[in-house]
Amino acid sequence: KMVMKIITETKKFSQFLLGYQEEWKDSVDPVFYEDELQIQITGQGSRSPLRSFWSGNQPAFICERAVPTPASEGENVGDCLPNASLLMTDEEVTPLPLSVLKARQVISRYVLSQNPNVPQLAGAGEPGAALYPLWVRCDMSDPEGTCWLGADAIRSGSKVTAVNLHTVTCKGPAMRKETLITLDELKQAHKSRHHASTVATRGCAQYDLFGSTVVENTVIESQSSVTVDFTWNSVESILQTPPLTSTATLNIKVTSGDMRSPVYQLYKELEFIQVLAEGLRTGVTEWPEPLETNPAVELTKALIEDLRNKVKSVQNQSAKEKEPKKEMNDSNTVDGSIRIAFLTERGDLDFVEQLWSKMRKSVTSYQDIVDCLTLVIQALKFGDIQPWIHRGSSSSLSKLVLQSYHGQMGSVSLTGLTPVHMLLEVGLDKMRKDYINYFIGQELSTLNYLSYYLSSEVDLQEQVERLKKLHHLLEIVVNCSTFLSLSHQHLFPLTQSCLQFYKTHPYDEDHSFQLQIRPTVISSFYQKEHPQTWRVEVSSGHGPQELKTTWQLSDKPPVDHVAFNMADVPFEVTVNGENEEPMYFTTVVSCSQVSFT
Repeated sequence: KMVMKIITETKKFSQFLLGYQEEWKDSVDPVFYEDELQIQITGQGSRSPLRSFWSGNQPAFICERAVPTPASEGENVGDCLPNASLLMTDEEVTPLPLSVLKARQVISRYVLSQNPNVPQLAGAGEPGAALYPLWVRCDMSDPEGTCWLGADAIRSGSKVTAVNLHTVTCKGPAMRKETLITLDELKQAHKSRHHASTVATRGCAQYDLFGSTVVENTVIESQSSVTVDFTWNSVESILQTPPLTSTATLNIKVTSGDMRSPVYQLYKELEFIQVLAEGLRTGVTEWPEPLETNPAVELTKALIEDLRNKVKSVQNQSAKEKEPKKEMNDSNTVDGSIRIAFLTERGDLDFVEQLWSKMRKSVTSYQDIVDCLTLVIQALKFGDIQPWIHRGSSSSLSKLVLQSYHGQMGSVSLTGLTPVHMLLEVGLDKMRKDYINYFIGQELSTLNYLSYYLSSEVDLQEQVERLKKLHHLLEIVVNCSTFLSLSHQHLFPLTQSCLQFYKTHPYDEDHSFQLQIRPTVISSFYQKEHPQTWRVEVSSGHGPQELKTTWQLSDKPPVDHVAFNMADVPFEVTVNGENEEPMYFTTVVSCSQVSFT
């Protein structure tokens, strides 16, 4: 009877997991199993709770203790399947671990369900019925401090041949100067556990480049980060500094709008464009505080009057020659650095762009826009001004200027949404030229590669969204240039990668863009710093028979479901200082294998 009960419970559990797996649509909501378990499927993205110690490349089941919700109180959900499961509320809650004993029972069900040699569980090992790996949160109540138990099936074709069992233990926090295991001791422990004669080692380390002392005075806000991941073979010692032969990958996440960014003013300009676009979409506009003390109408009148009083040919030509020359001299003083190119404002603003620059700093109401555009259209209609504009300008106002050259201006009704629409078009047109100036001027892209972002054929809301993506890309590139001194040979592939990503993905400041780089390029940023994470993998066997023992130090807790005791940590270690020893958490991931053949 006991055996049949175990088999019945195992079959029910495996059918539940399989049903959930087949119906899963990237939802982050967990589902309930019986009264005490909740399970969800997670990938290897930034939200995965396994990312700090596990490098699996497929989704996984995460099992934890159920958190009661109002919807589930008093209801029997023991037989619920995914299509009828109760979902969690939107309120974020702390994950709850299971006891180590209960976690082992859950893992045992998973392992038994994958065993093709148990006829009573027919279906568990059929082709296409393979389950994702299962990981169970543990409460560290055992002497070893077990915080996770995991299991994943190994298949040969359509048949499950074995299951790998993973145990994750954690201790800390502690100072690094305390006695740590040596690499030889770690190798011997692995050899003894798995009866291996030879082992291989692989090192991994992550450093926070923006947090290093080299750039401490110009560090970007915490929402932005640049970390670098190193991997190398044949580790020589615990906490070895990554050798210059390592493979290095930058992970770049930048938040737009930092006041210290070299392109902050451009961000503020884009912000006003978004205000106008939001007003068109919702009918309600929240006008920002004006940056100019003079009213918008007065600034517009002054611009028109200035055009009236200019001597048309000689003075205009002279002015046009001086401005680009000044820009070139500024660039030459710093060898044409990319940073200065980003800081330099274009010197070839045409009339409608100058009008935009004045209005976006001074407009505080819908009526301001109407009054300013009325002044401009009247001046054009009566021939008081004949300003020059860039060839290819697509805004409605630019087209009116062209028509005024021939005295054939069409009538314009400045009512309803038309004035806001016209001003938004001018701003979009102007900023598109700004980005062309940056990316093409620095040979980071071509018009062909930028065409998706510069198109004026899509509706205005989509134009704003694409310009927003292009600005985020610019923030990424200019920050890497300014704070990490990356050269053109690194910025060019980074630009191309970002351009390609945003053609098919929505705007996402949380996305981490990656760039392969030689360690020598950034050696001054990490070689004298403490790593955020340092890990060594000791492995034996090959292919499906490969077994690993992973030993890791990290400056943050590797799990989010257990509260660590910080009472014994001296206060001074929490204060960043050049020579301060960091506190580290020690994590060990050990593996064993259950064979079914």
